[in-house]
Order: sequence, then structure tokens, then C-alpha cells
Amino acid sequence: MQNKGFVKVFSVLLALVCAFYLSFSFVTRQYNQRAAEYANGDTSKESFYLDSLATKKVWLGYTLKQCREMEVTLGLDLKGGMNVILELNVPDVLRSLANYNQDPNFNKALELAYARQASSNKDYIELFAEEYKKLDPQARLAGIFSTFELKERISSQSTDAQVISVIREETKSAIDNSFNVLRTRIDQFGVVSPNIQRLETTGRILVELPGVKEPERVRKLLQGSANLEFWESYELTGIYEQLVTADATLAKLLRADEPAADSTATVPASGLSAASDTTATGLTAANKTSEADSLLAQLGNEEVTSPEENASAEEFQKEHPLFAKLQLNADNTGRIVPGPVVGYALKNNMNAITEYLNMPQIKAVLPRNVAFKWSVKPSEMNEQYYELYAIKVTNRDGRPALSGDVVTNAVADFSQQQIGRAEQQVSMTMNAEGAKAWARLTKDNIGSYVAIVLDDKVYSAPRVNDEITGGRSQITGHFSTEEAKDLANVLKSGKMAASVNIVQEDVIGPSLGQEAINAGVISFILALVILMIYMCVIYGLIPGLIVNGALLLNIFFTMGVMASIKSVLTLPGIAGIVLTLGMAVDANVLIYERTKEELRAGKGLAKALSDGYKNAFSAIFDSNLTTVITGIVLFIYGTGPIRGFATTLIIGLIASFLTAVFLTRIVYEALLAKEKLKNITFTTSLSKGFLANPKIPFLSMRKIGYLIPVMIILLGAISMQVVGLNNGIDFTGGRNYIIRFDQDVRTDEVRTALSSQLEGSVSVITISTQNQVRVSTNYRIGDNDPSVDRDIESSMYKGLTNFLPAGTTMEQFSENYIKSSQKVGPSMAEDIRNSAVWALILAMFCMAFYILVRFRDVAFSVGVFISVLATTLCIFAFYTLLWKILPFSMEIDQTFVAAILTVIGYSINDTVVVFDRIRETIQTYPKRERYQVINDALNSTLARTFNTSFSTFIVVLCIFLLGGATIRSFTFAILLGVIIGTYSTLFVATPIAYEIQKRKINKMAVSGTLKTARA
Repeated sequence: MQNKGFVKVFSVLLALVCAFYLSFSFVTRQYNQRAAEYANGDTSKESFYLDSLATKKVWLGYTLKQCREMEVTLGLDLKGGMNVILELNVPDVLRSLANYNQDPNFNKALELAYARQASSNKDYIELFAEEYKKLDPQARLAGIFSTFELKERISSQSTDAQVISVIREETKSAIDNSFNVLRTRIDQFGVVSPNIQRLETTGRILVELPGVKEPERVRKLLQGSANLEFWESYELTGIYEQLVTADATLAKLLRADEPAADSTATVPASGLSAASDTTATGLTAANKTSEADSLLAQLGNEEVTSPEENASAEEFQKEHPLFAKLQLNADNTGRIVPGPVVGYALKNNMNAITEYLNMPQIKAVLPRNVAFKWSVKPSEMNEQYYELYAIKVTNRDGRPALSGDVVTNAVADFSQQQIGRAEQQVSMTMNAEGAKAWARLTKDNIGSYVAIVLDDKVYSAPRVNDEITGGRSQITGHFSTEEAKDLANVLKSGKMAASVNIVQEDVIGPSLGQEAINAGVISFILALVILMIYMCVIYGLIPGLIVNGALLLNIFFTMGVMASIKSVLTLPGIAGIVLTLGMAVDANVLIYERTKEELRAGKGLAKALSDGYKNAFSAIFDSNLTTVITGIVLFIYGTGPIRGFATTLIIGLIASFLTAVFLTRIVYEALLAKEKLKNITFTTSLSKGFLANPKIPFLSMRKIGYLIPVMIILLGAISMQVVGLNNGIDFTGGRNYIIRFDQDVRTDEVRTALSSQLEGSVSVITISTQNQVRVSTNYRIGDNDPSVDRDIESSMYKGLTNFLPAGTTMEQFSENYIKSSQKVGPSMAEDIRNSAVWALILAMFCMAFYILVRFRDVAFSVGVFISVLATTLCIFAFYTLLWKILPFSMEIDQTFVAAILTVIGYSINDTVVVFDRIRETIQTYPKRERYQVINDALNSTLARTFNTSFSTFIVVLCIFLLGGATIRSFTFAILLGVIIGTYSTLFVATPIAYEIQKRKINKMAVSGTLKTARA
């Protein structure tokens, strides 16, 4: 084998990289187990444990926080949580930019563009411009958008193209603002490992929140409007004495209620000095031990403090409960640092400090107009600590000194310093009203600080150097580029009155997530074991073990690469890995079958193996590449778990090519060199002679072969008209709820009970067990009111009261009986449906085009296209014929489309092998009759076709039976595809290619260049 050294080096390096990235998952697993043992069921303690070790280096110089970021992440379908896709209301953005212009054509164009968006591939802004022109061809967009706020960018002379360009920039800015606001809110929500990302579709943002147990709170959090404010502030030196009094008052209150006192003591971590003013107060925190350090000491990672030091910490906690949790802002010498920052606290202590400061007795000893707000980000000195700001409330009604809606623009740019270097700054512009108020505010606070607050969190508190007139300000502060951009986005968030709506939502309970993990692991292990046994039974112990070793390496490489690119492992992803195993075997089956042919031709083992690998290479390459192409199409058009499936499929196929084609050959060559292989025939007593030399006249049966799929498709077409397809909410819009009762229930009774509450728009099916149902409804699906989800749950609770134990409350029903929920809005459903259609069309044409390029024969390309189309239509036919008969959900949704695309790739995989053999035979025997060439090719590859199809069928069957109800329809479609795809290769694709080639040959025979092909 050529380049053997390169393959070895590459494989070793890849193995090391995979081991490196996978190691983080094992490390974090250990710490998660320790946290669970320490917390003993208390989630707050578990979170505190992990937070306290977040900055400690635990593995290869990486901190625990970094390790958790690099581990293999489980999808929400495996660990439970909430998945939400939010959509920015672009019409609201345009209304805001136009200063809520009441022009009837403008508002009519907004409505018409929104209606067209569902069925158009153009973005909303382009559609709006078209509709506005239709309503008034002579009108110019500048007349609508040349407002005071945009006067520097849009004038009355601006062209429509220039206006549209500005609108696009402003819309992108609004999306960025929404993204940053959402990211900050999610960070404050306290979710472990949240994920938020922009989607390709303009205005949509994906949010994934693992382990969320309060979906209603999350909905309100995500859809609430941003609230930007400017506040005056106190300096710590001005309220220090009152804080000392508050600390002493709090100590008395807690001593009066000793059992309620918190016994934990907290001191600053390294890098932040404790506040100590021994002259004024006699307080010092020099020897206190933080909660984090106490934990480390318990783990044996730090020097254990003495009993005297622990006793001192406990005594300090009792005497100074506020300062034990809140470290005052002081320098290393104990002097108070001027400024609005009162102090620092661990995230775990923030709620307690807020509760302390809001107690009536504590507020009574503090200035009446002081309020406290936390920083949005941790301190630069220590990322575990947050800053507490002292805000001055100057208006009697409690409103801020200035609201953020006066800001018209904010950009991150650079200011030129005297020494010649540029420094990052944020330039802010206000409207006329804001400029006047800002001038008064800055004049009254020269030398003081103004806090910039969004969603009640302080983003920055710049010092006012001079009175600022004209509404233009520059904010400096040694910002990094990202910090300056973030602050600019925060300032701009106050001007854009654009709402954010949930267009798709999935809520999965932790119990369902654990069940999905169990089902996925069991199906994976069983499929792997069966596959390993099958290879040993068919090809012998040693060849089987070599293939099995390649399969294990394939799994290792697949998981390692997934970890390195931070891919999320979902339940469909596990199915993708299992399916990849079945397809990975195909390469070795091809090699072994070709090697058996060479052995039957009388060649020695070494030569037969060499020729087997050589002759099988092109078929393996083509078949894997076509499947990878369908995986890429699936990744482009899929979302969420479907992308996870596509990712694992692509990575697994590439890994299988390395392990099956190259690494197994290196093993064989090493064994042959050491003369360890003797009497290897790649057969066993069970498989010897099986399909060794079949003589099936496939082409003579082609007319019957055509008739069967045609009949199935015709029956499906009739059923489509009479029964139709069971379209899921992915395509229609609606809500799904999986509800688990304490006893078995009948679906018709549940449906009747809910119909009156949900106005008849409801369907109910059994999921997995008789006590678990899935309720589907499109009731109020177009309503964007944040409370609508709660209202629907309330309606279901009322309808299902008789099925619940007596005394069950609404909250208990939502938390304990609703195991998961899913929502897809109308606009999202339309996009998913359009994407699915385009994905199927693109996949079919990609396959046909690749075959045309690869084989340079239109006959093969047409045969592939018709075969794939027939396979796809047959699967649709079975779904419309069987969805009311079979005892599981057979919905047409995203997972079904993913299955169809997988089947397209798989059926091409099989067809390519036959076509490759035909091409090889034609090149070897150019004058042989085409009928014989094609028939012989079908027979000579029949053993490979059977072994590959059967092994794939077995592993998919394992997933179908054991993989869980959520992917049962997905795997059933693939099972059908394996059978129908194999049939189509033998009786559709190849015979059609023959028909076309026969006509071509006969035409050439008329001219006397070739012999006429057999009919």
C-alpha cells in the first residue's frame, strides 16, 4: 500500500487529538459526580460546588470551567431542558425607524409583506420595498424614513436602494441588540451550559437551556422588552457608615432568629482585597476562609485551615453577616476605593445580599433614595465575583434620571490620545429631548458617576468629566473591542421598540431525557454486538475481529471529532452513529467479497487481498461520497437534533473510510508479513457457497420489477386523496404535549375531555405505554401573548382533572404530568416545510449530477434519479396507507424528511456499487453484450448487496425497537428505505440504465458501428 507511513502517522495523531478532547468529558463527569454527592440532591449546592471550582486548574492546565466547555455536550432530548427559536418582529423595527409614520401605504405594505413572507424566499425588507412600490409607484422610501434620528444617513434625496441599505443595517443592529440582551438575561438566569446562537434566517435566534424546570418564567424572560436607563449614583465613601450600621442591625436581626441564619462564611478570593478600616470599625477579614476555599480544603486540594481559623470565620459570620458575604470595595491597604461600586460578592451570595438590603429594618438605616444593582458581568479582577453598585434615585416616582429611548445611535470607535495611540471608545447620540436632559444630568454630576442600566443590571458607570451639550457623548474606559461593541449595542437597545416572539419551542422533562439516554445506549450496544457477531459468522473469526476493531476505532474517531468541533450529541445523533456502523461495514463487505472473487480465481491470499482493496476502492469512495452529500444537504436544511444526526453521519462515514479502507489493510499487511494468516477464505461453514455464483435473470424480470413500485405509488396516490398524510406540527404549526398519567388511559376519552377546552382542535395518540399520550393542537397557535402557553396548560388541566388524582393542583400537573411540550408557530412551520421540499429536490438532483459526472453516462444518471424518486414516493405511499393502522406515530415532519434524505444516500450507495461493476466490466470486455454485462454485474454484487442491506437493516431494527418513541417513525422510514432502496437498485435503477443504453446501442448499430443489444 502506498503512503502507508503517512496513514500511520495521521491515524496516530488523530487518535491523540480524539483522546485529548474526549478526556475532558471524563474529567467533568468525575467532578459532576463529586458535586452531586456533596449536594445530596440540593441543586443550589451542586451549582455552588461547581462554581467554586470553576477557575481551578483540574486537567492538563485547563480550569474546570474550560473543561466543561470542551466536553461532549448532550442535546436537550437527552438531558432535558428547553429549546426556543425566537424571531425579531421586523415590521416593528421598520415602524420604529419610520417614527411610527401613519402613511396608509406604508402600513399596508408592512401587512402585505408579512403575508407574502410565508411563501417567499425573499427577506422581509425586500418584500416590503416591492409592496410599497406596487401601492404607489411614484413614492420614494426616503419620504418615510428621512426622520430626525436618521437625518445624517437618509436625506430627502436618498434613493430607494440607499434607504434599503440603511434599513438592513439598522435591522441587523436590532438583531444584534436582541441577541446581546437575550444572552445577558440567560447568563443571569443561572442555567448551566446554555447555548444561544443566531440562525441563518434573518431575525431568528436559537436558545437552548438545559435543565430548565420553569418554562413559563423562561418565556417571560425571553420575550420581555429591553429597558435601558441612566441613573445617578452614590459613592461608597458617602454611604460607608450607613452600611456599617446596616451590617450591625442585620446581625441583631439574625441573632433574634438564630435557626434562620446562614452559617456559611464568605471572604474575597485572591485578587480582591477585603474592606478593613480598623480605626473606624475594628473589622478585618484577613483570616476568613471562603466557601470555595473550604470546599477545596475538604477535597484535599488546599491546605486545611486550623480549627481556630474556622471558628474565627464562623464568629465573623455571626457578627457581620452582610460583610461576610459582601466584600467592600477597598484597596490592599484597606482604604475605601472612591466610586459607585460598593463591593464584590460571589454569584451564589447575590440573592442573599439583595434580600438583606431590601429588609425594611435595613432600608431604614440607609439613605432613603439609595438603591442597589448588580453588574451584568463578573469583575475583571476575579470572574467569580460580581460588583454591587449604589444607585441614587432622584425622582420621587422612582423613575431613572433619563430613560434609554432618547438614544438615537451608538457606535464603537477609537479616540486619538495625546501620545499618538488610539483607544477604544463608544460614541453616543441622543435626540433633542434627550440632549437637554443629558446636559442637565451631566452638569449636576460633574466628578460623579452615571450608571448605564439595562434590565436592572449595570453595564457601565462612566465618570462625568464635564457638562455634555448637543446630545453627543464619548464614553471611554480602557475597553476591549468586544466590550466597546457590547456597550454600544446596549445603548442602542433603548431606541428600538421591536418585540421578540417565540416561533418554535421544545420543552423536555428530565425523566424523558434520561429515558432517551437509556434507550439510545441500549440500542447502540445491542446493534454493535449483533453487527460484530454477524461479521464473524459470515466472514470468519479473524476477518470479523479485524472489522470489529475498525468499528470500535470508527466510534472512537467519530466521538473524538465531535468533541473537538463542540458538536452536540442528540438522540438522532446516536441513531446516526448506529446507522454509520451499518454503513461502515459496507466498505469491508465490498473488500471481502472482491477478495473472495480473487481467491476463487486462483490467486494467493496476499495478492487476492491487495486486488480486493484495489478493485473495491472506487465503489467505496463513490458510495460514501454520495451519502456524505445527502448529509451535507440535511445539515444545511435541518435544524436542532436533525443537524446532530447529519453531523454524526458525515463524521462517521469519513471515519469509516479511514478505518475500513486504510487501517484494516495495514493490519492485514502486518499479519501477512509475520505469516500469521493461514487458510483464510473469508467464509465459514454457514456462509460458504451462499450467493457465490448466482444466475438470477434480473433484466428479464424488469417489467414486473417496474410494476410493483408503480402499483404502490398508485395506491399511495389514491390514499393521499382519501386519507392524506399525517402532517406533524413541524409542517402545520401547533403544539404537542406528552402527558404521563398514573394509570392507563384511553385516547378517545382523553380527546373527548380536551375537545371542549381546546375548541375541538385536538388529536391524541398513545406514546410508548398505555398511560402516556401525546396531545396535539393548533388552538391559539397564532397568538403571541406570552401568557398563552400557560392558558393552554390551564385549559388542559381543567379538561383532564378526572384523570388526575384528587387534589392535584395546576402547578403539580404542569411539573409532574406534562413530560415535554413542543410549539411550532405558523411562520416557522412554513419555513420548515419549504426547506424540506428544497432539501429533497436538491438531494435528488445532486445524486443524479454526481453520477453523471462520475460515470460519464446519462443512462446511469437517469436510472439513479428515477430510482431515488420511486423509493421516495413508495415511502410516502406506505406512510399514507399505514399511519392510521400501525400503533406508533407516523408523522410527516423534520425527522421524516431526515430519514428520506438518509435513504436517498443509502440507496445511491447500493446503486453505485452495481454501476461501478458495470463500468469495470465494460472497460475489461468492451465487446461483451450489454445485457450480459449488466445481468452479471447484478449477480456478482448480490452477496455484497444482501450482506450490506441485511446488516444495515439489523442495526436500524435495533434502534426502531429499542431507541424510544421519539425516533420510531424516523427509523421506520429508514427500514422501509433499506428494503425499497435495495429493490430499486436491482429492479429500477439498473434496468432503466440498461433500457437507455440499449436504445443508444441500437441507434449506433443502425449506423453499423455496434451489434444490436438484446431486447
